[in-house]
Amino acid sequence: MHSPIETDAVIIGAGPVGLFQVFELGLLDIKAHVIDSLPEVGGQCIELYPDKPIYDIPAIPVCTGRELAANLLKQIEPFAPQFHLNQEVSTLERQSDGRFLVCTSQNQQFLSRVIFIAAGVGAFQPRILNLDGIEAFVDKEVFYRVRNPEQFNGKRIVICGGGDSALDWALYFVDKAMSVTLIHRRDEFKAAPQSLAKMRALCATGHIQLIIGQITGLESSNDKLTEIAVTKIDGEVQAVALDALLLFYGLSPKLGPIADWGLDIDRKQITVDTACFQTSATGIYAVGDINIYPGKKKLILSGFHEAALAAFAAAAYLAPDKQIPLQYTTTSPKLHKVLGVSPSTFE
Repeated sequence: MHSPIETDAVIIGAGPVGLFQVFELGLLDIKAHVIDSLPEVGGQCIELYPDKPIYDIPAIPVCTGRELAANLLKQIEPFAPQFHLNQEVSTLERQSDGRFLVCTSQNQQFLSRVIFIAAGVGAFQPRILNLDGIEAFVDKEVFYRVRNPEQFNGKRIVICGGGDSALDWALYFVDKAMSVTLIHRRDEFKAAPQSLAKMRALCATGHIQLIIGQITGLESSNDKLTEIAVTKIDGEVQAVALDALLLFYGLSPKLGPIADWGLDIDRKQITVDTACFQTSATGIYAVGDINIYPGKKKLILSGFHEAALAAFAAAAYLAPDKQIPLQYTTTSPKLHKVLGVSPSTFE
C-alpha cells in the first residue's frame, strides 16, 4: 500500500452533485479528490438514464444525463480534480491531528482535512443473475455493463431485462450484431413508450427475437459460455446459443460501509444540519440524495444548493480565523483568474 495522498477534501461520489461540489470548493481554493464505485463519472445520470432528457436543470431547458455530466466536467476543469473510479470507500477514520484517513477497496489511502459524502442513494452494484456457475463467465461472455459496444459487433447477443437499459441496448445492437434476442420474465416492460414501440416493431419483422421466460441453465465449451436454457412461462425449455449475454436487471444501491462510520442515520440516509450540511461528525458533510432533513426533496438542483452551502461551511471550518467573503463569478477578478476567463464588459 502506497503512502496516503494528502488533500484538502475528499468527495465520495462522482454524480452531478459531487461534480458541482468540486466547483464550489474550487472557488474557495479548496482542492479535491473524488472517489466513486462506478467505472465512470456521472453517477445515476450515466448508469440509469444517460440518453434520457432532463428538464429541471436551471437555465438548461433540456439535456441528457450524459450531457449534464459532460458539462459539469467542463465546468470543473480549472480545478483539476483527481478521480479515483471503480472503487468504494471502505473505511473512514479520524486521526489524532483531526484529519481523516480514507481507505478504498483498491487499497488507496487519502489523508483529507474534510469529507463530502455525495454518494446518491449509496454505492451502485448491478443486480446479478443467481445461477450456479455464472461467475466464471462474468466479463468474458456475461456482462452487467457495456463499456465497449464495438466488442459485440457481429456477435449473437442475448439481452435480459425489461427496463430502459435492456431495450436501449437491444435497439442499439439490432443493426450491428449478428442476432439480438431479448429475454424478460413477463411481457410487460418498464421502458420509454417510444423504445417499446420500436422493439415491438422489430420483433414483428424478425429483427429481434423476444422470449418471455427466465434463464434456468448454462452450457459451456472450452471454458466459454455457449448456450443458455430459458424456461418460458408455459414451462417449455428453449435452448439459445450465444456469444454474449448482457444482463440488465437494474442497479441495487447499498449504503455499504457508510453505515459503519458513526454518523447519525435515518432510514438509510445521513442526517445533516441545513445551515451547513454538516453531518453529526465535525468536518464531514453530506450533500445530494444521501442526506435527509425536514422538507428534503431529492432533486439535482437541491443538491447543487446544498453543495454551495457545504463548501462555505468547510472553508470556515478549515480557516476559522479567516473571513470568507461571498464573491460573484460575474464581477470578482480573483474568481476570473481562478476560472481562467476574461472579465465581462458591461456597457
